[in-house]
Amino acid sequence: MIKVGIIGGAGYTAGELCRILLNHPQAEIAFINSSSNAGNKITDVHEGLYGETDLVFTDQLPLDEVDVIFFCFGHGKSEEFLKEHAIPAHVKIIDLAQDFRLAAPGNDYVYGLPELNKEAIQSAQHVANPGCFATCIQLGLLPLAANGWLKGDIAVNAITGSTGAGVKPGATTHFSWRNNNMSIYKAFNHQHVPEIRQSLKQLQPDFDGAVDFIPYRGDFARGIFATLVVRMQEGMTAEAVVEAYRNYYKDAAFTHYVEKGIDMKQVVNTNKALVHVDCFGDKLLITSTIDNLLKGASGQAVQNMNLMFGLEETAGLKLKPSAF
Repeated sequence: MIKVGIIGGAGYTAGELCRILLNHPQAEIAFINSSSNAGNKITDVHEGLYGETDLVFTDQLPLDEVDVIFFCFGHGKSEEFLKEHAIPAHVKIIDLAQDFRLAAPGNDYVYGLPELNKEAIQSAQHVANPGCFATCIQLGLLPLAANGWLKGDIAVNAITGSTGAGVKPGATTHFSWRNNNMSIYKAFNHQHVPEIRQSLKQLQPDFDGAVDFIPYRGDFARGIFATLVVRMQEGMTAEAVVEAYRNYYKDAAFTHYVEKGIDMKQVVNTNKALVHVDCFGDKLLITSTIDNLLKGASGQAVQNMNLMFGLEETAGLKLKPSAF
């Protein structure tokens, strides 16, 4: 049984981790750290877990009692935590923040996108879990990069639910503003673009185009739906593109190429990613969709844990979407 510690336990991603791990056949939550909630029941914060657990939050860090820890901090706080605390050498780390996603000298964190780095994840001690938008967008583009077909700029539009902004209320997350509303933010300057480019260049080193990404806030709680437009290159055919997608994802545990148009409700509350492509003249339209809290965060983090410990990749993650 894998002993798990969760640090930063009060947010949405930590709540989803608890939901998954409480029902994981080969994992057990040893502690959930939250200084602001120490002594409170987990269900005082994550109310959807009533009847599932009697665990309480702790402000202690019994790091020598676990096999793996999940960092569910806000961005920038994982690196700060590691400067202040010594992690036992045997303990694996999965960081859900963006602190270690980009390659840099001294950074031994493997970028945790299984559809790209499965073998490296299996032997990793430390994994940087990808961003939610980055996951959805990359899964729409990886087969093209693997075939060297990305030339020029890529136009990306993607919409996300309010949970993507985290649990702390803000001016653009409360119901009366978000409901029946749409808006853009961080146009052409979103923090996930560098990790997207890094992955594309890993598969296609000569890629030098821009990723022109416009993110949208949606009036729903969870999910991401992305549309991506790229130019077809000389010699490419619609049939060859579809075959490339089928081949790239034929062994993927959770990412599926779908022959017809997709919608977001097909993946919400699951760890699935769905991808579809259409050709319009010399333009290729790719659509991809995920649940931002699962395949875009906690579900993918558990998928990475499974790989790191030699478990079945799907262990604890066979979640089914709602019919409505």
